[in-house]
Order: sequence, then C-alpha cells, then structure tokens
Amino acid sequence: MKKPVVTATALAAISLMASEAVATEWNVSLWGKRRAFTEHVEKLAELVAKKTGGDFTLNLSYGGLSKNKENLDGISIGAFEMAQFCAGYHADKNPSITVLELPFLGVTTLEQEIEVSKAVYEHPATARDLARWNATLLMPSPLPQYNVIGVGDAPKTLEDFQGLTVRATGGIGKAMEAVGAVPTSMSATEVRQAMDSGVVRAVSFAPHAHLSFGTIENATWWTTNLNPGTVNCPVVVNSDALDALTDDEREALLGSVDEALDHYVEFYNNNTMAKWAPTLNEKGIEQVTFDDASLMAFRDAVAGPAADAWVEDNKKRGLPAEELLQLVLTTITK
Repeated sequence: MKKPVVTATALAAISLMASEAVATEWNVSLWGKRRAFTEHVEKLAELVAKKTGGDFTLNLSYGGLSKNKENLDGISIGAFEMAQFCAGYHADKNPSITVLELPFLGVTTLEQEIEVSKAVYEHPATARDLARWNATLLMPSPLPQYNVIGVGDAPKTLEDFQGLTVRATGGIGKAMEAVGAVPTSMSATEVRQAMDSGVVRAVSFAPHAHLSFGTIENATWWTTNLNPGTVNCPVVVNSDALDALTDDEREALLGSVDEALDHYVEFYNNNTMAKWAPTLNEKGIEQVTFDDASLMAFRDAVAGPAADAWVEDNKKRGLPAEELLQLVLTTITK
C-alpha cells in the first residue's frame, strides 16, 4: 500500500490551521467612537499584534459588546477580556479608585495624572477592590481638568451657577453642587440628547469629549479655568484571561502599556488641545474666566469637605481611605 503523498499545499494548510489554533484573540469593550480617549487602547492593540506577529490580537468594539456603565460587570463574568470604564459611573463598585476623582486635587498635567493613577492602582487595597470583579487594572486614561460648556446666559460669577442643571459625575458633581448647581450623572453617550432636549443646560467634560459627543455644537459659553477636577477611567482586563496568556503574550501586553500611554499623551496634547481654542473661536463661544478670589473660595468650600466625606464613607467600606488619599497627595507633591 502506497503512503499518501503530502503536497506543499497541504503542508501549508496544516501549518495555517496549527497557527490559527494557537492564536489568542481578546475582545475589548469601549464606547462612542475612536477618539483621544481611546488612543492608548488603539496603540496597545497595534503594538501587541506587532510584537506577537499577529498571534495575539485585541478586537476593539465601540459599543457592540456592552453598555459603558456595564463594562465592569462584563469583565467580571468573562463576557470580554478587556474594557474601559469610568469610576464615577458606579462608585460603589470601585470605591478605591474614586479617590482620584476628588475635586481640586491639584493635578496639572496628563503625565502627573498617569503617575498618580498608577500609584493608586498598584496599592494592594485597590487590587483587592477590583479583584471582586475578577478585574486587573491595566492602565489609566489620563484626562485634563474638566470645564463646563453650556447654553443660555453665561455665568459671570460662581453664584450664577445656582439652579443650573449640569451633567457632572463623581467629585465634579459634588463641586458643582457646592455652588448651587444641580448635577446629573449620565454616560457620555447620553449627554448630547439631554442637552438638546433641555434635561441639562450645561455639561462638564474634558475638551476631547465636548468635541466627540457634540456638546460644542449648540453651546454658547465655556468656562476656561473652573478646573474642579477630572474623572478616572481605567482600562482593565479579566484576571483569568490575563493568567491564561503565555509568558510572551503577557510580556507583549504589559510591556506595551508605557508606549501606549506616551502615544496617548502626545496625541491629546498635539491634536485635541491644539484644536480646542480655534474651535471655540470659530463657533463664537463666549469664554468665561473667573477671578482668583472666586476660585480660591470655591476650592476652600469644596476640597476639604469632599475629601473628609470620602474618607469617612470609605473607612466604613473597610478601605484604608486615609492611606489612599495621602498616597494621592504625596504623589502629586513629590
């Protein structure tokens, strides 16, 4: 009996099947559209595929896998392997990282935001907090200080915020509440419709989000220097999926984080921020700048009480709240 002849074509097919069998694909849950806020994830996917010769790929989905407020839940059950979310969307699910959303912390640059976030992410209490969702923190999505864009008459003083309905989450919401505004928490994808329908008259966002979600289109005013704080929106991975990676795959992923963040910062500064001021001027949006005395009074009224309340609430949850807050403040001043 003759032995079967294995042709070159058959060998190539077998080799292809073998390579496909060992390839690793991760699904990544994002939302909205590609923008400055997701550039580090886009870069990470590019780097991982390149370093592994395509054997490990990240499939990025903008809203096709989960609602943004449910991304942490999806990670917990392994519905996808990687996701981005914002702490303020569900503070009770991730109380440890909400320390990074306290108002008036004094962070001034994206690089500083990265350093402070990493310090908190690496704290054992934070790791235990996210482990409840089978999640491992991978990297932050550093954002500049938020400011408010709105319709109608521009607020000339902080007293003019009295009764103003404004989309603001986390510590920024607390800050707006302190000046008499009425904060409303909603996801970024809901904001434009809420603004157009009059549900809110103002929106607190970083510049990229005002551009991406269209709040700038009908706005009449913008605060240039309110700077009440920012939000913290980490990228996390499913811990079981991370553990299942080969050593080379894990190195390709974790070893690409810093380069991905460097790309993010460069993109945000050289693209988003470079467009922001010209766009405001082009659309004739009034730019409101508050005097130093008003801002100092605002900070004094908000920062201390907000931090004290955060510590008290989270000590009850069993977190080393004072330690986490001190870690943030020490890292900022270092």
